[in-house]
Amino acid sequence: MTIEQLKDSLGDYAKDIRLNLGSVLTTEGAPDLLLNQIYGIALACAYSTRNALVIDAVKSEAIVALSEAELQAAKSAATIMAMNNVYYRFTHLMGDKDYSKLPAKLRMNVIGSPGIPKVDFELYSLAVSSINGCGMCMEAHVHEVTKGGISKTGVQSVIRIASVINAAAQALTIDQQVA
Repeated sequence: MTIEQLKDSLGDYAKDIRLNLGSVLTTEGAPDLLLNQIYGIALACAYSTRNALVIDAVKSEAIVALSEAELQAAKSAATIMAMNNVYYRFTHLMGDKDYSKLPAKLRMNVIGSPGIPKVDFELYSLAVSSINGCGMCMEAHVHEVTKGGISKTGVQSVIRIASVINAAAQALTIDQQVA
C-alpha cells in the first residue's frame, strides 16, 4: 500500500485527514524539516500506531527517502519511547515525587547512540512521545531538538506529522471495527 492508496481508503468522514496526509509529508507542508526527517518521523509514528496498513503505506515511501540506519532508527524510536513514555509519564503524574528521584534502571543506550544524527532521532522520539502522551518526554525532546538547531516551526511540523499519522490509523481502525 502507498500513501496515495491509504488516502483513497479513508472514508468521507476522514476527508480532512486525507487532505492533511497529502500536505504534511512534504517539505512545504512540514516547514523547517528535511525530507528524510519528515519520513523518519512519519515512519516512527506509523510504528507507534501499531496499524499494519499505516506502517505499510508509510514504509513503502520512506524506503526511498531513508537510509537503512534511518529505517532502523525509526523502529528504535518507536520501541524505546513505548517503554520510556510509560515509565516517565508515571513518574511525572504521580503525586509522590519520590518516584521521579529513583533511578530508572532501564536500558536506553539507543538514545545516546542511535546510528543517525542525534537531532533526527530526537525528532522521531518527540513525535512518538506526542502520540503516547508523555509530557515529560516531549519537554525533554523539544529541549534537545531546539539545542540541535530545530526551530519552533520545525517542532510544530513534527507534531503535525504525528497527529495526522495517528488520525489516519484511527480512521482505519474505525473502518475495521464497523465493517
